[in-house]
Amino acid sequence: MQIARSVVLFVVAALFEIGGAWLVWQGVREHRGWIWIGGGVLALGLYGCVATLQPDAEFGRILAAYGGVFVAGSLAWGMVADGYRPDRWDVVGALVCLVGMAVIMYAPRGR
Repeated sequence: MQIARSVVLFVVAALFEIGGAWLVWQGVREHRGWIWIGGGVLALGLYGCVATLQPDAEFGRILAAYGGVFVAGSLAWGMVADGYRPDRWDVVGALVCLVGMAVIMYAPRGR
């Protein structure tokens, strides 16, 4: 149950962080304005709050593991939002990152 909760929190965090960065990108690079930028800043702040809800108490571990989720999630976001088509190396790299995330977060530890 704790792993499922952690995975859901990683997905929600990714939606806020990647979505927030995308909104800022749209506001600045695509000249959509301050409303888009403000929405992005708000979403990025919510990402920071969601990250604190992880069951593990180790900040460094959570942020390091989240990096793998961010890589894979960014490629997925690009596919959905911008029509980006990753090549096989993008996919392989994302899978390596997700395996790394799983090892960092969920490997058994003797405490």
